[in-house]
Amino acid sequence: MSGVFLARRLLLAIPTLLGVVLIVFVLMRVVPGDPIAMMTGLNATPADIERLRALHGFDQSIFTQFVFYLENILQGDFGTSITRRQPVADLVLSRLPATLELSVAAMIFAIIIGVFLATAATLWRGRVAERMADGFSALGLAIPDFLWGLIFILVLGVMLPILPISGRIDPRLGFEGKSGLYLVESFFTGQFAAFLSVAEHMILPAAALALPLAAIIARVLKSSLGDAMRQDYVLLARVKGFSRARIVTRDALRNALVPTVTLTAVQFTFLVGGTVLVERIFGYPGLGNMAIEAVVNRDLPLIQGIVITFAVIFIALNIAIDMTYALLDPRLRHG
Repeated sequence: MSGVFLARRLLLAIPTLLGVVLIVFVLMRVVPGDPIAMMTGLNATPADIERLRALHGFDQSIFTQFVFYLENILQGDFGTSITRRQPVADLVLSRLPATLELSVAAMIFAIIIGVFLATAATLWRGRVAERMADGFSALGLAIPDFLWGLIFILVLGVMLPILPISGRIDPRLGFEGKSGLYLVESFFTGQFAAFLSVAEHMILPAAALALPLAAIIARVLKSSLGDAMRQDYVLLARVKGFSRARIVTRDALRNALVPTVTLTAVQFTFLVGGTVLVERIFGYPGLGNMAIEAVVNRDLPLIQGIVITFAVIFIALNIAIDMTYALLDPRLRHG
């Protein structure tokens, strides 16, 4: 039954992805400017432009162009970047690991901070610690991730130059990762100097992405912990003489984490999309930073490749979330 459920979700993902491709195709034709003229440069003759237009199928009907465009994408051909003169697929794949690594690090930060705040607020309910945790959560919700990034750069990069504020690794180390996952690869290959440098460069952008999500996790988990603390098994644990700390951290927290895990999985998709501005602020060489460069340079083939890549990531994450729901709640598999 789980295989049928997965197949159903995959079939539903196909029209969603086709819709994204169609939107990108339409936007490429309504945005001012001729992408073919931009690809040829200023010294191209009208004959050169027409020849390239025919090569890319722009002399055909709109429907034929869309079919040609879709066929190329299905073959993994997203065209050639106008500004970089390289295949878009290669450019996207070279930057994607950095964005995924940053997103996962931010998610880990958010979970640790959120769980700590919610647990502390529940343990010391009615005390100063609860008010401080609630105040920090409110602050995290009020300040967006890119503004946290600017604050970190000003405080920890300029006023107190503790951590690096740009790049991904110290270029003096000469580290050249093969997989693109610098943090993972440097650790498992024993290049710990590179590992520490990558970790230092990742702390500030990951923290900027993590704080708003940590505030959401703290709010939801605190509410779930409050409900759990009113259950019968908590009352029984109190009668047995267990401490409040043990009840909260071992009994209530375990049951309260279920809705929090669900929320965290959903928010991860938004976290990946939120890397665009944060990567730009920190000069982090990820897919989000390259997306802004492509928009600024009006590099339409690169823009469409990045948009479709993000769409595939979001769809894959949503399918994974749906499968997790199905495993936790078998009723969904029969819905």
